[in-house]
Amino acid sequence: MDVLYFAWLRERIGAPKERVETAAATVRELVAELVALDDNHAAALSDLSAVRVAVDQELADLDHSLDGVREVAFFPPMTGG
Repeated sequence: MDVLYFAWLRERIGAPKERVETAAATVRELVAELVALDDNHAAALSDLSAVRVAVDQELADLDHSLDGVREVAFFPPMTGG
């Protein structure tokens, strides 16, 4: 599946997108796999309260199933003004 990173997450990880092979059943399990990859992923995903997730371009929570999912995106919360 494709994993996309936006804003400061992209900067900390050092890439806007990566293709991952995963055995994760949920977004939470995917995050655990990503954090284990290296220090950049660990730093970017260390505070999940500061991260939002979209699964196939729909907002989702960490317990969302990854069954059949093609894309997961991580991004900071957005504010209006």
